[in-house]
Amino acid sequence: MTLWRASVLSIAAVVAGCSYLPNVGPSADDVISQQTTVVPDSFFDQHIEQRYEIVDITPPVIELLHHRAPDSFSARFGDYRPSVAPTIGIGDSVAVTIWEAGAGGLFSAPLVTDRFSTGSKSATIPDQAVNPDGTITVPYAGHIHVAGQSVETAQRLIERALQGKAIEPQVLVTIIKPIANTVTVTGEVTSGARIPLSNKGDRLLDIIAAAGGVRAPVHETFVRLTRGLETISVPLDKVLADPRENIFMRPGDILTLVRDPQFFLAYGATGLNAEVPFQADGISLSRALAKAGGLQDFRSDAAGVFIFRYEPYFVARSLRPGSPLVAPGQLTPVVYRLDLHSANALFLSQSFPIFNKDVLYVSNAPFVDLQKALSLFNTVLSPVGSVAGTGAGVATTVK
Repeated sequence: MTLWRASVLSIAAVVAGCSYLPNVGPSADDVISQQTTVVPDSFFDQHIEQRYEIVDITPPVIELLHHRAPDSFSARFGDYRPSVAPTIGIGDSVAVTIWEAGAGGLFSAPLVTDRFSTGSKSATIPDQAVNPDGTITVPYAGHIHVAGQSVETAQRLIERALQGKAIEPQVLVTIIKPIANTVTVTGEVTSGARIPLSNKGDRLLDIIAAAGGVRAPVHETFVRLTRGLETISVPLDKVLADPRENIFMRPGDILTLVRDPQFFLAYGATGLNAEVPFQADGISLSRALAKAGGLQDFRSDAAGVFIFRYEPYFVARSLRPGSPLVAPGQLTPVVYRLDLHSANALFLSQSFPIFNKDVLYVSNAPFVDLQKALSLFNTVLSPVGSVAGTGAGVATTVK
């Protein structure tokens, strides 16, 4: 009798609620009900706090998400012009060659008549780095400020300084080792370096090619451009596919190629619970479900397909304008819901975009918990029945 009472109490505990049963995660009803929680303010007072927003997947929502454009070089910098003419910068190494119209001047050799030589009419000043104050030193001309000047302007400045000292001087300034007029390339490239910009102008892909190309797979590579105080990242796939993203580089730009495999997490009643990779340009929800092995026939709830994601401010504000979770500069937790009981949902799933680090979750069907409970009942009742049968046999034998 004691064993029987214990079995009844165990069954009653299971029937009292299925929350004690093993489970992979919340049910569809739990996801909906748990979007808010009760938070005590004091011993007697309490308030309702929003935890995340639930959004049903509809055509307007999909249209909005398709305008959730990733960063864009052309949109952010909006510059289609070639690079500006290179100028001399602080730290550049330059060489100065000076010609004179006749022999015997400051920079030309004297006339040697017995050798039938008119002498050299030029002299090259050894390479020198532009000083922090922006000047270089030219004999008899003194300190010449060349930083920020084009090569042609620097040549005229030196010629003007030598007027009256040299014989009709002509000057050629050459940048031997550019420092200021370069782009720094690093990361997943064959050979990171400072790449000098040419006079014709160099685009982003020209600079990457000059650095030896990328080492990582193209679909896993992001181009991170730092210009001034701004840094944005764009998939290399996008740069290759959209000529507008192949913008002209500017002196001082920093290009970092980053390998960042894109993936989503499949979890719950799907054929595959894993981190599932996809290309950098994203995939649709229908493809994500296929990659995750689809929904399990005997476990999944077709009305419980959810995508967990943090949305930027401008997207969350459009989805839920009055939500207390939506704040400028912050990410908003959003749960998208799709009911696959509807045939139209299959069309919606083909257009709904999946982004990097999304969590695709499919909940168990309600009957799965009932099935687990019945299985537990059988587990508990089987020993009770065996004991009861044994007791009845013993009683019969005694009689």
